[in-house]
Amino acid sequence: MGAVVAASLAVLPTAAQAMSVAQFLAKAKALQAQGALALLSPDAELLKREVSAIRAAYTADLRAARAAGRTPHSCPPETGKPKLNPRQMLAELEKIPRAKRGMSMKAAVYAYMKRTYPCR
Repeated sequence: MGAVVAASLAVLPTAAQAMSVAQFLAKAKALQAQGALALLSPDAELLKREVSAIRAAYTADLRAARAAGRTPHSCPPETGKPKLNPRQMLAELEKIPRAKRGMSMKAAVYAYMKRTYPCR
């Protein structure tokens, strides 16, 4: 995956609208094809905002579950932020069967985090 797409996914502002896995992958591939020009694309910012909103929701959900004394959705390491490598995440998204890529990015990320950091 191109460095531009990886950089786009690593910086995390906020998003207001949900995006499907299919939409996200299509935009990421289009940005990759643009090379360095991808930084000028509004889609680069759109992907950043989408990832940021999902990360914020995920973090808030974990905190809320812990504060309520419930087992959280998943159990990433307590120290530091969970590592969500953009290349690895895109590779995980590519593993989702085409017929299921209509799911939201949030659902896909949450499923990934649950598989990667199960609570024991």
